[in-house]
Amino acid sequence: MKRVRLGVALLVGAALAAGGCGSSSDTSDAGSTTASIGSSVAGGCPTDAVDVVVTVDQWGDIVERLGGDCADVTTIITGSSADPHDFEPSPSDAARFEDARLVVANGLDYDHWAERAIDTLDQAPAVVDGGEVVGREEGDNPHIWYGPTFVREVADAVTAELRELAPDAATYFDDQHAAWATAMQPYDDALAAVGTGAAGKSYAATEPVFDDMAEAVGLTDATPSGYRNAALNESDPAPGDIAAFEQALRDGEVNVLIDNTQTEGPTPVRLREVAGDAGVPVVEVSETVPPGAGSFVEWQVTQLRALAAALGA
Repeated sequence: MKRVRLGVALLVGAALAAGGCGSSSDTSDAGSTTASIGSSVAGGCPTDAVDVVVTVDQWGDIVERLGGDCADVTTIITGSSADPHDFEPSPSDAARFEDARLVVANGLDYDHWAERAIDTLDQAPAVVDGGEVVGREEGDNPHIWYGPTFVREVADAVTAELRELAPDAATYFDDQHAAWATAMQPYDDALAAVGTGAAGKSYAATEPVFDDMAEAVGLTDATPSGYRNAALNESDPAPGDIAAFEQALRDGEVNVLIDNTQTEGPTPVRLREVAGDAGVPVVEVSETVPPGAGSFVEWQVTQLRALAAALGA
């Protein structure tokens, strides 16, 4: 597969200042719906639209806005109806890759099924692999859409590849990228607001989904290491690790508990109960875009505002 790395993205990063509109999202067997994003800020596309497949919807809205009218974007997994880790594409899902000129994947073994689908094709598309773009390796935290810097690096890489695939629309894609960055302003404002309340404060997390964001706003990770490692490796934490987590909550070592609402089982339920009894505020986040959450910015800002409130910012 042809992959786009960070170095490619940086070639256009200086020219791509700010954010986007437009294109459409097709349906997936995992429960997506067709949704128009609206007309492009730069007007009609000056060339044939690029067929793009996005593996997971954490990136779908971003790619649609970067592509505008010059990209026909299909997102395979949308909403929370399928677990990307365990997803098995249906024949119709796999067929979506056949006409793609560009695939945008999260990488880091999060959507490994996409690589298998691409390997079966006679002519492989270009691939923007998010993990490779941001310089992480397999086994590292794959939830890179929660890293503000990572989001921009992947967006730069997508725009760079779109410009290469459709050079007649290069200026159009630059305009789309600039409009997208402008549309990210509420996200940037929310990050700044959280940062004012995060200094000197700590968090613990039922899962390491939000860790990149927590680090970006300046929170210290107080999650017991044994528990954290077990969660990152998708294994059950030892009883001693759970006990250490509960004690940290009771002892005031944790200022806020970050809870992934899509995590099932008795352990996160118990940790939320202990946090409540100890007066530790709980901030709910989700791994995938929940139904009705709106755009990427709307989804993220809702969570960041809840975090700011919990921190007294």
